[in-house]
Amino acid sequence: MDNIEWIRVDPGSTYLGSNNRAIIFGSPGPRHEVPIQHSYEISKEAIPLSEALALCDSSDMSISSESEWQLAYDRGLIKEGRDIEVLQDRISSSYWGKICDGRPFLTNGTNLEICRVWSRNKATPRYLPPEASARKLARIVRRSDKNKNPIAPRLPKNPPTKTILLEEISIIMLLGIIPSFLWAHFNASPGYIETGWPGLILGGVILGLSSGLFWRPKQPTWWADGSKMFPRR
Repeated sequence: MDNIEWIRVDPGSTYLGSNNRAIIFGSPGPRHEVPIQHSYEISKEAIPLSEALALCDSSDMSISSESEWQLAYDRGLIKEGRDIEVLQDRISSSYWGKICDGRPFLTNGTNLEICRVWSRNKATPRYLPPEASARKLARIVRRSDKNKNPIAPRLPKNPPTKTILLEEISIIMLLGIIPSFLWAHFNASPGYIETGWPGLILGGVILGLSSGLFWRPKQPTWWADGSKMFPRR
């Protein structure tokens, strides 16, 4: 405790999550604003995770939430790091249902540790299973206000399924099915489309879905407005 150097972080907003739904290049979304209305102190240096957990068990401190860590990082208060820093949050596959006021996001079921990995003095998000064999560090925080905001903004519990479904149908048509029929029209033998249309449709669907490995349109960012969250592109 006596050796910990603390950095004060005043209230502000930060942004977390990704607006990219691509399987390879995307990461858990949606991208969303997190307004933090309380001031807090975060340790300047990250310490071994085991030591951080022991300190938290014996005091009123806790491991930094992702939102608190990111706000400090955005402001340049956290500049140098090493190895993997574990945050208090746990995630399954997305941030849907998250309360956006700075508290950690904890989901039920199969959870991944939300981490930050340092490379060349820059930190990027990483999502790791708890049993991952890696040297893990953590930063601890002291909060001035420990009361939870009863009207904090919250992301919807589920994604906009209908909107995503319509988007997927449009992509499959434009990038898969229509090109398949155009190819058959200019290259296949006469009568092929009349007899082979089921295969053309199936191939088009597979082609359209496969494009999701590398690309999908950017999704809206969710912004906080009072006690509500609203999507904006």
